[in-house]
Amino acid sequence: MKNARLTLAGLFTIAAIGLAAMPALSQGETPVLLAQGADCYAIGQRVAAEMGGQLAAANAENRGGQMVCRIVVLVPGRNGERPRREEVVVPAR
Repeated sequence: MKNARLTLAGLFTIAAIGLAAMPALSQGETPVLLAQGADCYAIGQRVAAEMGGQLAAANAENRGGQMVCRIVVLVPGRNGERPRREEVVVPAR
């Protein structure tokens, strides 16, 4: 029981620190990174389908002040070889 209270207290402390560190959002505004992360996943699915592979990762990154999506696709190898890891960087839309 004591460990459960300590765990809950720790979780509430972490949550409070996270909320204090977040910039204030006006009513109805959504965090930018969450929306772009979702877009990167959709872009990654499309890129993987075009390449004939499987989406391994899709991350939003800021490069030179521009938001881009770093997409990692596993493309099947030839003649029973291991899949190749292909990395593509595309503008986030």
